[in-house]
Amino acid sequence: MTTVGIIGGGQLARMLALAGYPLGLRFLVLDPDPQACAAQLCAHLCAPYDDSKALDELAQRCQVVTYEFENISLEGLKTLATKVPVYPPPAALEESRDRLLEKRLFQSLNIPTPKFIPIDSLEDLRHAPQVLGWPFLVKTRRLGYDGKGQKLIRTAADIEAAWEQLGGQALIGESFVPFQRELSILAVRSPHGQTVFYPISENIHKNGILHMARSRPGDPLTQLAQDYAHKLLVHFDYVGVLALELFEMHGHLLANEMAPRVHNSGHWTIEGAQTSQFENHLRAILDLPLGSTEPVGFAAMVNFIGVLPALSDTLEPPGVHTHVYGKAERPGRKVGHATVRAADEKTLESRLHSLLGLLP
Repeated sequence: MTTVGIIGGGQLARMLALAGYPLGLRFLVLDPDPQACAAQLCAHLCAPYDDSKALDELAQRCQVVTYEFENISLEGLKTLATKVPVYPPPAALEESRDRLLEKRLFQSLNIPTPKFIPIDSLEDLRHAPQVLGWPFLVKTRRLGYDGKGQKLIRTAADIEAAWEQLGGQALIGESFVPFQRELSILAVRSPHGQTVFYPISENIHKNGILHMARSRPGDPLTQLAQDYAHKLLVHFDYVGVLALELFEMHGHLLANEMAPRVHNSGHWTIEGAQTSQFENHLRAILDLPLGSTEPVGFAAMVNFIGVLPALSDTLEPPGVHTHVYGKAERPGRKVGHATVRAADEKTLESRLHSLLGLLP
């Protein structure tokens, strides 16, 4: 029986395992948290991500290794890749977890982005509006997610405070984009180059955290989004699911960032597509035929942030599929989600309205 190693034991690893068990797969997760929610379903190596003994055990017990988030040991991953196949390729992780390297990569592949500059000093930050205009964003180059590690600079009076909060580490400045929509495209590629794309997701964030993602089959920007994602797949000789986050500006797309893994904006695919992103990621890294990404009706996903609604409430409405992650409730933490599905958009709107009314 094939064992898949997963570095990181959060909800994405948990959903990978849930997608893989019907295929006869086993899973081993590496995570330093003894309460990692995927450990409720998988064998668990409780050790730091750079622990050499744990990485050796992962290589010995698994036929392939993947990862579920970016803040892991890159050097450990590279060493692991000399002993066992690791997908997506470590090079994709290296580029994606540094916002400056990522933006420069997009630029080199002719994927449009907002204006950006490196910021290495307070003087660089003071000079930024001359290049980026007002307002602009300053972000940490690494370790920022769900709105963390960034500040919106509206006036010169905000600069000193932003530097005090974020200074002392490598930063990037980006022009503020007054976008019409936030979008993402999920692509999947196998070792032999078979490639499939899911319909565009239209995303809404609250306090920097994804609140809702809605499938948009047939969106007029689909082909352009696929073209940009395909450039990244080819560049990295990519294997697995890749998410590319985008801003729509007057019919054009600007790349915000990429994620070399299964992605929160694709959770609707579990019930809303012929094959979920999780199953297709596993199919890709095991070099199995990829499944259809055709939508099943119309679908959307709503995150449960901080607090779970009553299970009896979310199980009552028709077309709502509840996923609880087994994590302790905490402000700002993703503790579950629900997919809403319907045969037509009007019914989907009605069901979404009912679900949103149940949230705290």
